[in-house]
Amino acid sequence: MNEALLRSLTPSVIGILVRRGADFAAAEDAVQDALVEALRVWPADPSPSSRLRSSGGDPVRDPKGWLVTVAWRRFLDQARADAARRRREDLLDEEPAPGPAAAADDTLQLYFLCAHPSLTPSSAVALTLRAVGGLTTRQIAQAYLVPEATMAQRISRAKRTVSGVRFDRPGDVATVLRVLYLVFNEGYSGDIDLSAEAIRLTRQLAAAYDHPEVAGLLALMLLHHARRATRTAPDGGLVPLAEQDRDRWDTASIAEGVAILQAALARDRLGEFQTQAAIAALHADAPTAEETDWVQIVEWYDELARLTDSPIVRLNRAVAVGEADGPRAGLAALAALDDSLPRHAAVAAYLHERDGDVATAARLYAEAAHKAPNLAERDYLTRQAARLNTRRSR
Repeated sequence: MNEALLRSLTPSVIGILVRRGADFAAAEDAVQDALVEALRVWPADPSPSSRLRSSGGDPVRDPKGWLVTVAWRRFLDQARADAARRRREDLLDEEPAPGPAAAADDTLQLYFLCAHPSLTPSSAVALTLRAVGGLTTRQIAQAYLVPEATMAQRISRAKRTVSGVRFDRPGDVATVLRVLYLVFNEGYSGDIDLSAEAIRLTRQLAAAYDHPEVAGLLALMLLHHARRATRTAPDGGLVPLAEQDRDRWDTASIAEGVAILQAALARDRLGEFQTQAAIAALHADAPTAEETDWVQIVEWYDELARLTDSPIVRLNRAVAVGEADGPRAGLAALAALDDSLPRHAAVAAYLHERDGDVATAARLYAEAAHKAPNLAERDYLTRQAARLNTRRSR
């Protein structure tokens, strides 16, 4: 059974049912039923000798057509059974004969639907993983470390919210990209690697939507993902960028990301994700941490701050300024920012340590550890504080 094939076909099959008259929630439910049936009856061996025929036709010769036929029949069965949906009875005579499915790709519309502004970010991410990514509720729940019932309720509410939305207006690509970026940043837990899944979905979007920011996001993901194997030690501890083993970085992903970024930048329509990718590319291009082009990174952060007006961007810029012009310049840039910003204390600790103020740095590392958003980061900052306190006691 080719599970990847099933997942890749899911958005197109949902889109076909929606075009035929099913609302989104009913179409998604019917397609999920068809996927379960496919897992039950499709052959594990896709060779011609293993072909089977069922009411849906030949799944090996035309898997998409098979899924459309079975999903449509599931939808019609539900329409017949539900008295509240009697208005759909007129659709019963419109069932097409089994055969090759239309070649139209509705993935793009599903992206925009799942990123509808009426949805919360967490609901939009879950719905995207379900409808576009083809993941099961169980897989999504495992990735988010929540009970399956909780995730099922979240997805059901999201489907109800968008059930009456029509595909008659262009969507907001910026919202779609934000949702995909959230998926990427979820990382890995359970049996689904959400970072890899986000890259797969963004590749689909890039193939369907010619936009430099889509390309910029894909480049950014590839460049960050290339460093993944070196970001944690064998014991699970965080490894800072400067200490990572660059020989273990994925050079193929870096090369692909840089090529995609260069093509996007050549279109002269600079956006947030292209700018972030340019910063990531400069880090990836440096043979050693000491050879990083921090001056150019500061320039890209200036562009990013102009595009986003984000205090988090300015916080990261302060680190870059500290590397390019010295720690006191970095502390001066940091002084202009609200000290309640996430990771502000960690940045201040790093810059004070580089400036030789070990006592202040140790205190700030301990403060940052107390505010850390996850256990790995807390442990790293605690070790940094302990290291400096040990140095002071000698």
